[in-house]
Amino acid sequence: MGLLDGRVAIISGIGPGMGRDAALACVREGAKVILAARTPAKVTKMEEEIKALGGSALAIPTDVTNIDQISHLVSASLSEFGTIDILVNNAFVQPPFETLEEMELSSWYSSFEVNCTSALKMSRAVLPIMRSQGHGSIINISTMSIRTNKPMFGAYAAAKSAMTSMTRTMAKEVGPDGIRVNAVCPGFIFGESVKWYLESLAKQNGTTYQDEYDKVADEIALRFIPDSEQICGSVIFFASELSAACTGTSLDVNGGHFTTF
Repeated sequence: MGLLDGRVAIISGIGPGMGRDAALACVREGAKVILAARTPAKVTKMEEEIKALGGSALAIPTDVTNIDQISHLVSASLSEFGTIDILVNNAFVQPPFETLEEMELSSWYSSFEVNCTSALKMSRAVLPIMRSQGHGSIINISTMSIRTNKPMFGAYAAAKSAMTSMTRTMAKEVGPDGIRVNAVCPGFIFGESVKWYLESLAKQNGTTYQDEYDKVADEIALRFIPDSEQICGSVIFFASELSAACTGTSLDVNGGHFTTF
């Protein structure tokens, strides 16, 4: 018996990292998954991988900023699986690393459209289905950047902070309908982009990749940078009945890099 047996989950931002591992984690726990991303090749490859493992998946290329494409995603999901129980809003964009003074306003607007407003659009599209069945779980993937204060991260942190605030408000509004809304806040997620970042720092500082990794790891209580598979356990927690009494919550999942209370 899996924690998500019989459940149907939409996961956006399918690709390497969190999207892929969230989908695989849901499938391992018995869920049927709908895979959404802008690039057809990514979602098709993921669908094939899941079916090869014996799971149920449907790939639907979707731009999550586009209302019409979101409507198609929801209607196709209902046609295939009959319901939608879980929504994981994982799609994101990393704006250029620039100061707020220097960055183009178009980058600011784009950050909010993808990193915040798309989650609202996706949530609004599935809420009527979840409300009609009396249950549902929406999980917004946020970031540790909402807790910290670093130069060059302003547009990303602001948009994700808005999404996390939206999580709390929506939780209050839809809780009476049996729908839970929570956020996961990862820190560094070990993968190709973090490796590239650490290698860049090593070149810049005249150090080694391992030196830069160790600098980051030394700031983390568990002394390692978690990867997306390790972080996805929190997605399963919020998607399942293990978190039946949790809503409006933002969970820090960063190995103890930064904590709140």
